[in-house]
Amino acid sequence: MPFLELTVRCSETEQPRVERALEDVGALSVTMQDAHLDDADEQAIFEPGVGETPLWQEMVLAALFPGDADALLLLATLEAFDPGLDWSGASFRKVDDQDWERVWMDQYEPLRFGERTWIVPWNRDLPAEASSDEAAIVRLDPGLAFGSGTHPTTSLCLQWLDALAVEGTLQDTTVLDFGCGSGILALAALKLGAAQAVGIDNDPQALLATRDNAGRNAVGDRLDVFAPADDPRGTYPVVIANILASALDALADTLADRTAPGGRIALSGILDGQEEDLLRRFRPWFDRLHVARQGDWVRIDGVRR
Repeated sequence: MPFLELTVRCSETEQPRVERALEDVGALSVTMQDAHLDDADEQAIFEPGVGETPLWQEMVLAALFPGDADALLLLATLEAFDPGLDWSGASFRKVDDQDWERVWMDQYEPLRFGERTWIVPWNRDLPAEASSDEAAIVRLDPGLAFGSGTHPTTSLCLQWLDALAVEGTLQDTTVLDFGCGSGILALAALKLGAAQAVGIDNDPQALLATRDNAGRNAVGDRLDVFAPADDPRGTYPVVIANILASALDALADTLADRTAPGGRIALSGILDGQEEDLLRRFRPWFDRLHVARQGDWVRIDGVRR
């Protein structure tokens, strides 16, 4: 069955009102995207920070309605529902029904990070280069949670984990993945030699996806997941937080407290230009702070005092 898609541009402050109006007039789903995002760079959607929902200053909301919905009637209903909003820029198009997740997965190729780490869709064959006994292979089905390895923020963390494995730091450790998304980083750490991993995320769908991916990779007994309110606390020799710069800033004390003395930390989800403030924020607790870059994104890593 085809759908009718309505797209409208709005500001961050207007977003809750626009989304509420769309839902109240019968939208089947509402999604958000950065209004300044290039179509060719659709992977640059931010991962949600733990305990927050990141929004852009300007965004495009896309709402799906039944295919037989009347566009003019919808507009009139929206204008009546909230006359203070400007719906004049709204546009409509017909969208064919399809298995969107499967279409995305069919386009996703196996990816290599560092020397040993491979992220491979569950429905794809292993490439020949990943057939060695040394390869750390994560079979992934991201489901509805963001985190596939294609985005530079995730790629930077996977490269860091791979390097830790090469130097022997990961072996038999316990890893904390703060803001785990699909669980990709925790899974990679386990495949690279970690004994246990803990994933924390504020999105229940992310926790489900992480559990599912852990089972798919036969490490379900070594990976525990929690909502932030259920965080078991404790310290960890390896901590990864791939969230947002604002969340990293707000959670600096928490992340420092979770990192064991002498432990290693990686902070990602940082745009180029945001790193200096975060370096100052984390410097009271961490030595050997190092900045790595990939495109417009930055990873900070260091060692807990």
